Amino acid sequence: MLIPCEVVVKFVLPSVRAALAKRLMLNYGFKQIEVAKLLGVSQPAISLYSRRLRGGALNVEDYPDIMEHIDLLAKSFASGNVDYKFFVGEVCSICRIVRTKGLLCSFHKIVDSECNLMDCDLCKSISQKC
Repeated sequence: MLIPCEVVVKFVLPSVRAALAKRLMLNYGFKQIEVAKLLGVSQPAISLYSRRLRGGALNVEDYPDIMEHIDLLAKSFASGNVDYKFFVGEVCSICRIVRTKGLLCSFHKIVDSECNLMDCDLCKSISQKC
């Protein structure tokens, strides 16, 4: 039995990193190695993100409210004004949006056969408490 946060790590976080890497490279001219250092991943991981071979499970670019947070993170990284607390807060906000919209459910079902989508409202109820 997997908790929603484990599903986020497997499916959502790579999608967020991919979108953030794309923004940093296209909008701010960062190189892959620079983005890798900022995000705490390897340069080959950034290469995979940019070629859509990793981080494509959830197309976060389809969700303007999620992209607002990614754009804010990219702008903050580009200006050098991002710290750990801010970064974590923004990623948690993105996660909350994903859970509230029910976007995590299909991924949860893929990795956890015990997940009953018809009876589950866990993510939405947790998000309301945050």
